[in-house]
Amino acid sequence: MLQATLTEDVVSPPDADAPHTATSTSVGGLVRIFEPGVQIAWFERAPVPAIPEYLQAVARRLASGRSRVVHADDELPDLELPDDAGKDALFAEIGWLTRVYTDLLGCPSVGLRIEVLDRPMCPRFHVDCTGIRLVCTWSGPGTEWLHDGWADRSRLGPGSRGLADEHSGLMLPGAEVRSIPTFAVGLLKGAAVAGQCRPRRDPPLAAGLPL
Repeated sequence: MLQATLTEDVVSPPDADAPHTATSTSVGGLVRIFEPGVQIAWFERAPVPAIPEYLQAVARRLASGRSRVVHADDELPDLELPDDAGKDALFAEIGWLTRVYTDLLGCPSVGLRIEVLDRPMCPRFHVDCTGIRLVCTWSGPGTEWLHDGWADRSRLGPGSRGLADEHSGLMLPGAEVRSIPTFAVGLLKGAAVAGQCRPRRDPPLAAGLPL
């Protein structure tokens, strides 16, 4: 049971260089997201090569991706994934991530979204007006974020005056953009639970590299 794993796993302390961020090498580290001061938690794991290989092979056939509402007590519905080597590995991965999220948060259902991108969907730093979101990048660079010491929040949204993050004044001198590693499982608090949550954005993509 996932619940037993969450209880028994040993978790690492928060990253000293990134306040309010907790990292781990086990799924149990995700429980740190419930601590008041923690706004981002993730655990790193070894990639399953079959999954990014499958996604590269079927990226065009996946088109804009897939979205479903999955109920915690139900089997994962048919996602209409294209047939190719690695399909079963991805389906099993999605089922596992869904169970991690519903077990951890105790929610009756979850909104599942798989995106295949050839450009960032959210290229500018912003805050999500959500609760706790689970993210996992299987191919390409992972979600980027800033902590408050590196951001002038008045420059978010309209305050940017249409300028890129690097030129709008949002990123303070010496700011470092951090990212959640590829294949890591991350949880991010949104404004609905954290108030002043960490600004995040989708990373730039290399030409020809679907995400």
